[in-house]
Amino acid sequence: MRLHSLSVLLSASVLTLALILPAALSAQGSAPAPPSTGGGATPPPSTGPTPGTGTSPGRQQTPQSTFPSPGQGDRLPSMDMVRPIFLSGKVLTNEGGPPSESATIELVCNGIPRPMAYTNSKGNFSFQLGGGNNMVMPDASVSNSGMDPFGGMGGLGGNPAINNNRMGVSERDLVGCELRAALPGFRSESIQLAGRRLLDNPDVGTLLIQRLGKVEGYTTSMTTANAPKNAKKAFEKGLKEAKKNKLAAAETEIRKAVAEYPLYADAWYELGRIQEAQNKRDDAHASFLKALEADARFVKPYLHLMQHDLAANNWEQLEKTTGTLLKLNPYNYPQAWYYNSVALLQLQKFEDAEQSARQALKTDELGQIPKIRHVLGIILAQQNELPEALVHMKGYLEKAPNANDAGQVRNQMMEIERFLGRQAATPASAPPPQE
Repeated sequence: MRLHSLSVLLSASVLTLALILPAALSAQGSAPAPPSTGGGATPPPSTGPTPGTGTSPGRQQTPQSTFPSPGQGDRLPSMDMVRPIFLSGKVLTNEGGPPSESATIELVCNGIPRPMAYTNSKGNFSFQLGGGNNMVMPDASVSNSGMDPFGGMGGLGGNPAINNNRMGVSERDLVGCELRAALPGFRSESIQLAGRRLLDNPDVGTLLIQRLGKVEGYTTSMTTANAPKNAKKAFEKGLKEAKKNKLAAAETEIRKAVAEYPLYADAWYELGRIQEAQNKRDDAHASFLKALEADARFVKPYLHLMQHDLAANNWEQLEKTTGTLLKLNPYNYPQAWYYNSVALLQLQKFEDAEQSARQALKTDELGQIPKIRHVLGIILAQQNELPEALVHMKGYLEKAPNANDAGQVRNQMMEIERFLGRQAATPASAPPPQE
């Protein structure tokens, strides 16, 4: 039998889980990321070296004259020297060709990813670190932690030196950093940046991605191909206005696009993001629903709608939204498994909640959402699996010792430990007398 005070404490803690992820478009930079339908890679600044064509497949070589040698009078940079770094490379699938959709190139430092560029139709990418840092704005398909959205761990990108838009980065800043490609339905190899020197060839090589399994959802809508010329023109103009942070003008242009072509799911989605950036949450919600009316297999609107469901404490709808998304793609969205487990916990479907929380842990390979362990601990405690509940709660605090709710979690752990101690101190009932 569960101790009453413990049950009350854990039940109360369930209500505190209704915290929302930061808006996908932050106040620091509210322009939406370029849609992957264009397939264009983020070009390096005009001042950077121009990659040439190498002899090895999938690799770009930079003319040697671009890089001064010690013999030309320049000293080799020290590990602490700061300057911009240009990086380029290629993404190929394990089937031998570039991916059919544009992949996002992520810089992962200390386990925390940030989107930096997109691949073009040939799988090529290039971008710059430092010198005004041209990181693309993440959308809801990128986990916005720093990354625990529920536990208070800070740090955009995991490395302050890289994230503070300094005029450059040093070799020391790259320790603990790697590049990987993000594309739903695929798992990416990584390229380590530690040990990379500032004057090295910018070509990092080829990132191979391997298909995970059948994925029915897409990160770009199939309806875009049928958009008429005028709708595409208005949509592209709206995205350009958004990049300039002219959100009202951007909204006007994209409204023209969806008026011209109501099935323009990508445009409805970007309209919703722009409306979110203007704090027009109800309008954004309606736009995301319109995107799904146009294309129910378009996964990105679900990622925003589940945040809306969570903010409204609408657990039934949150279970439905996340469940639909996870049927479309069960591999790439640990935050959807996590939200699903929270919804099921609130609905007291403990066994299903446990399965979703464990799946969230499995898919969260980089450990971006430490809060999963706390939720799993509460779920297990509700099922009287107290020793394992303690293990997961402890794991949460190890990952997020300064989380906003760390004190509350420690209190929960003490209650469980007291209860287990009282159980151990209670003498076993005497066996019935033998006849």
